Amino acid sequence: MAEINTIAQQFVQFYYTTFDADRSNLASLYRTGSMLTWEGTPIQSAASIIEKLTSLPFSKVQHKVETLDAQPSSPTTPSIIVAVTGLLQVDDSPNPLQFSQTFHLIPDGGSYYVQNDVFRLNYGA
Repeated sequence: MAEINTIAQQFVQFYYTTFDADRSNLASLYRTGSMLTWEGTPIQSAASIIEKLTSLPFSKVQHKVETLDAQPSSPTTPSIIVAVTGLLQVDDSPNPLQFSQTFHLIPDGGSYYVQNDVFRLNYGA
């Protein structure tokens, strides 16, 4: 389990650092069959996912990860489910937004790619 947690932490650090700096650089993490569900809207393929991420209506963004949980997702393939919650600071807004994001990581050579990605903003009741 320690190795899974280390992989998940390294992935999350890379993903959000890259997202915050230049979302277009996330393209290498997705494949043709990858799927993103963004606020309930399904998007499939690396090109369509990157198009969505780069068209989001903000210029500056900063993620602050608050929780990270990881589990193996298959007894036969060393794939990983990663669940993240945190805060999202957009542009110059003084109020951070709460978010949750879940990734399904699939091994690919000596690395992993994102097969599934589910993102939601979490609004208070």
